[in-house]
Amino acid sequence: MSAPRRPPSLIESFNFAFDGIIHVLRTQRNMRIHFLVAALVLVAALASGVEKLELIVLLLAIAFVLIAEMVNTAVEAAVDVATTSFDPMAKLAKDIAAGAVLIATAVAVAVGYLVFSGQVATRSSRLLDRLTEAPAQLTLIALVLTTILVIGTKALTGRGTPLRGGLPSGHAAVAFAGWMAMTLILEGSGHRFLISSLAFIMALLVAQTRIESGVHSSVEVLYGGLLGALVTLAVFQLTP
Repeated sequence: MSAPRRPPSLIESFNFAFDGIIHVLRTQRNMRIHFLVAALVLVAALASGVEKLELIVLLLAIAFVLIAEMVNTAVEAAVDVATTSFDPMAKLAKDIAAGAVLIATAVAVAVGYLVFSGQVATRSSRLLDRLTEAPAQLTLIALVLTTILVIGTKALTGRGTPLRGGLPSGHAAVAFAGWMAMTLILEGSGHRFLISSLAFIMALLVAQTRIESGVHSSVEVLYGGLLGALVTLAVFQLTP
């Protein structure tokens, strides 16, 4: 008769919990997206100066989403271990767990809207006023020049088509050109860092989709992003 296993110590319990969190972050793309969005929301909350009660609500909404995603992952793992073939009930269990994540995410989005809507409305009006005075022609020139250089480079290397594949990635070039233009346009604005960061993250997501879809390699995306950003920077700096 084997001796009963001793219960884990408090430190071991914490280690097991952290192992679970790290595993979900390493293996689940949606969890990484949730963590990134949560960080952006907290930065935006600090930058906009939300009140303590609003911050508490945001933290609860974030925790709600993260917990739901982890429970969903645990349910999927348990179902995969319990079944070796297709089972309608196993699929139903996974669908229900995924539905819980969807509800948590929808509630979190609603909470974020209620917290930030008033401040965004006031500040976005000032931002639009500033954008109407921005050098739109410089942005247009930078984007057109970036596109020409992308097509020219593809023609020289003989790889890919103007809209798909090859060196460099046109999507990444245009995305990072837009990020650089927005950053330069908002020079002197109090919200420049926040808006530039959001634009940069969107450009990164565009680049990631090109790699994940297999259309471009990491080098092609990196080259395209650098090309778009540097061309736009040059246009803005060299134009009086």
